[in-house]
Amino acid sequence: MPGHHADLTRLRIALTTFFALDGFVFAGWVVRIPAIKEQAGASPSTLGLALLGVSAGAVVTMILTGRLCRRFGNHRVTVGCAVLLSLSVALPPLTHSALALGAVLLVFGAAYGGINVAFNSAAVDLVTALRRPVMPTFHAAFSLGGMLGAGLGALVAGSLSPTRHLLGLTLVGLAVTALAGPTLLRHEPPARPAPAERGHRAADAPPHPDRRTRALVIVFGLIALCTAYGEGALADWGALHLEQDLHASPGVAAIGYSCFALAMTLGRLSGTVLLERMGRTRTVVVGGATAAAGMLLGSLAPSLWAALLGFAVAGLGLANLFPVAVERAGALAGPGGVAVASTLGYGGMLLGPPAIGFMADWFSLPAALTSVAALAALAALIGFVTRRTTA
Repeated sequence: MPGHHADLTRLRIALTTFFALDGFVFAGWVVRIPAIKEQAGASPSTLGLALLGVSAGAVVTMILTGRLCRRFGNHRVTVGCAVLLSLSVALPPLTHSALALGAVLLVFGAAYGGINVAFNSAAVDLVTALRRPVMPTFHAAFSLGGMLGAGLGALVAGSLSPTRHLLGLTLVGLAVTALAGPTLLRHEPPARPAPAERGHRAADAPPHPDRRTRALVIVFGLIALCTAYGEGALADWGALHLEQDLHASPGVAAIGYSCFALAMTLGRLSGTVLLERMGRTRTVVVGGATAAAGMLLGSLAPSLWAALLGFAVAGLGLANLFPVAVERAGALAGPGGVAVASTLGYGGMLLGPPAIGFMADWFSLPAALTSVAALAALAALIGFVTRRTTA
């Protein structure tokens, strides 16, 4: 029906906007961390403890948001968390101690974790209604928003104080929410196809999934973890590897993560076509294998340009693993499944940087980075073993 199709299109645009806003706001905060560190008078160790506030707030809220979505609806929780995210990003530059910074980052992390579960749950509903595997396009919007937020932050870092910059993000976030939010609030989650035409869907997910379903959700969460581990590891250690082991200049070394992030964004933009042609299983298996090969090249190549190529190939391979994992977890267990998969995925992003650091001390940084390849290969293996549920 034309009217129904128009409603789905409007919902898709609104959800895409919130994914992009999330990436934009988070990246804008990240690029101002050095300036806020100086303002708060934090040492590296106390800053690290303060930054745990983001992680702690996000992980705890991700677990709870699944219940909130079941009670109030994915759309309402998405809009509410977007408002909280926009308001809380202005708080860090108002602090003048590491303790106060950690406290406000708990709030920021809670909003970040909440909106990630809520809009991923809403996206799972929309994917079901559209009957097209469009989940990667939402995550591409997040990546594009992050690249835009980081680029804008780099441009204004020399001219705007962190207070003015992050207050500007608050105003942008509230304005975007005011424009896109009513579309979500006016529409209930889209109607599903008839039961005979669908398998396990988020709408059918029981409040208390059985043991097999819970196990499958954890399996998909492990795929998300393997993907996010690589993102976290390359974000924190990729440039150091290029500079320290391949003698790149700081400017060229910084390009390493940009190659990875750009390739991941392009991979997600083409993810829907890829999923329609290959299916979920082959997308996960081929993506994981591609990422493993790319990271082996990126971590062990003796030349700079080969390493950059490896980072880009790894980004292409990992691009659609996280969206597929979250979509399948949500289809099996609703918002609770999204919450579990997102929490495990976020845990992988937190685990990657310190794990790489310990392994670099024990062995070497290039050897440590091969763990990204190992986990990508593990994701491919999991995708193959669970092929009947990822098809």
